[in-house]
Amino acid sequence: MRFLLFILLFSLSTLSNAQIRNVNGGIGGLPSRNSDPNDTLAKLNKAKNKELLAKAPIDLYKIYTLQKDTTYVDTSLTIQSEYKYNFLRKDIFGLLPFANEGHAYNTLFFGLTNKNVFPNFGFQAKHVNYLESNDIKYYSVPTPLSDLYFKTVMEQGQSLDAFLTVNTKPNLNFSIAYKGLRSLGKYVNNLTSSGNFRFTSSYFTEDKRYFLNAHFTGQDISNQENGGIVNPSEFELSEDPFGERERIKVYFTNATSLLKGNRFFIDHSFKLKKDNPNSLVFTHQFNQEYKFFQFTQPTINSRYGNSYTNSINNKTRYNHFYNKFGIAYKTKSYGDLEFFMDDNHYNYYYNSVVYNSNGTIAIPNSISDRINMVGGNYFYLINGVNVKLHASQSISEQSISNIEASADYSFNEDFKFHFKYQKLNSLPNLNYNLYQSGYINYNWFNNFKNEKVNQFDFSVQSKWIDISATYKVLNDHLYFDNITNNIAILEVKPMQYDNTINYLAVKASKEIKFWKFALDNTILYQKVDQSNDIVNVPQIVTRNTLYFTDYVFKKAMLLQTGVTFQYFTKYYANDYNPIMGEFYVQNETKIGGFPMMDFFINARVKQTRIFLKAEHFNSAWTGYDFYSAPNYPYRDFIVRFGLVWNFFQ
Repeated sequence: MRFLLFILLFSLSTLSNAQIRNVNGGIGGLPSRNSDPNDTLAKLNKAKNKELLAKAPIDLYKIYTLQKDTTYVDTSLTIQSEYKYNFLRKDIFGLLPFANEGHAYNTLFFGLTNKNVFPNFGFQAKHVNYLESNDIKYYSVPTPLSDLYFKTVMEQGQSLDAFLTVNTKPNLNFSIAYKGLRSLGKYVNNLTSSGNFRFTSSYFTEDKRYFLNAHFTGQDISNQENGGIVNPSEFELSEDPFGERERIKVYFTNATSLLKGNRFFIDHSFKLKKDNPNSLVFTHQFNQEYKFFQFTQPTINSRYGNSYTNSINNKTRYNHFYNKFGIAYKTKSYGDLEFFMDDNHYNYYYNSVVYNSNGTIAIPNSISDRINMVGGNYFYLINGVNVKLHASQSISEQSISNIEASADYSFNEDFKFHFKYQKLNSLPNLNYNLYQSGYINYNWFNNFKNEKVNQFDFSVQSKWIDISATYKVLNDHLYFDNITNNIAILEVKPMQYDNTINYLAVKASKEIKFWKFALDNTILYQKVDQSNDIVNVPQIVTRNTLYFTDYVFKKAMLLQTGVTFQYFTKYYANDYNPIMGEFYVQNETKIGGFPMMDFFINARVKQTRIFLKAEHFNSAWTGYDFYSAPNYPYRDFIVRFGLVWNFFQ
């Protein structure tokens, strides 16, 4: 599959440059009046001049979400290009990667943690690279467009993301993409291998009464799990022979985790009246998904206690079936109002039950439920103020609800304002309530209370500084905890915190430019008010990049080079448990307080961007005390390179 996509991408010719721009969209799956992603294509359909099509403006190459938030294809070389050039292909400020590419990411910025009103599958540490339905993008292009991402990895492998999209007609688009990773890693039993296949289609009728977005994904994320290093002193001294990381002893030598899932998704709408700004619109959304998480270990390990058998093969399965039906009224003067009802049916299950000593069932094999909710959305744009309201409430036995209100306002191009409030009453993730394992201590069946979250978000973007703030009030917060309080003996259980947790985060960003130099700064401050140490975060997280940009070779190439400094204060970071694919709270070992410095040289030739980076080049002379989680070292110094190549035919 990867080879065929590679050959297909290189068969396309190259053209043009690109910039990026955001456009506000609608809600509830409705096409926005202000950001219809196909209007410009309809105009192009009237043009018969092939030369005009070949030189189509870059703002016709559109990428949009289900909420109709629209961006344009970006081939520019900016500091954001540098920040997004990673396995996740997004700015990962606030996330701390593990030693091997694609293994796991610890969370430094708790504000990145979001809840869903419905219960999720769980195993969240393995879902960072798993594309959910809201992560899928849809496209509208005047000519075929492709994107090729390549980057070297830690040892014996590569990371590749290949993408192709085409409009066979102005109103019909298809895209196909595959992201593959294989990296052996520096430590014993640390191989990562993953694949994310995506296929999307978008369609609308010529009278623009019917719109359709659909996608299929097939994803598998496999990691060899070594459980971390046994003796941190071997790493921290890094004397021969432990400078060769495969010589450092690890807990597991034959354990593997696998997250795999397939999803089919449809979102479509039908407008009742043609060429009428005031009309009823019928909407429907369908989502069918199957996934499983499996942990295998041919040889048991005493670190996790006693076991039922001599080998471990834990497999948790999940089926999800979702339908949402809505009716909306679009108006020209008073906004868009939508009412909906959804049906969420899931089955979370194992192929066995666990019995008590008296022969009764202690732990069942499944949790199956059906949740029905009703709600509404309202979208209104007046005098530059974009207002969105959402409210939903369950009408089945479960007592869950979600209320959201947001407002965006642009005073001008230099000053933008955003505010959002959310009140959420959500069900626990399923692996909190039920889990089965070959290890005796990793079996439970619970009935936790709903989690409650009140969250305020505020941000201001200006030419002087960008500031954002998040304030959360958490009640009945769920978490995993090691009840032994000993990192060498792990008995991790789900817990619920009965008291209130108050969390505050303030992030400020500012880029200062002088001549051809620039200094880009981002600093995050976090504060938690709680009776016990449940939500642990570093107080300060910072990233500072000093770089130089200029054209070379008679302006045939744009060159960008500089140094990035990253740092976070010491704190009791959550540790990683491979059996459950989850992070758990610990208050015995602090990490942090070490600088991470990267030197990079990037270049752009036409629509090709080339990246070369010396990652963590200071590791040898600032001390080997850098960890991503207790017993999981951060990355040593490594030189990596790659490119992002766009083709416009």
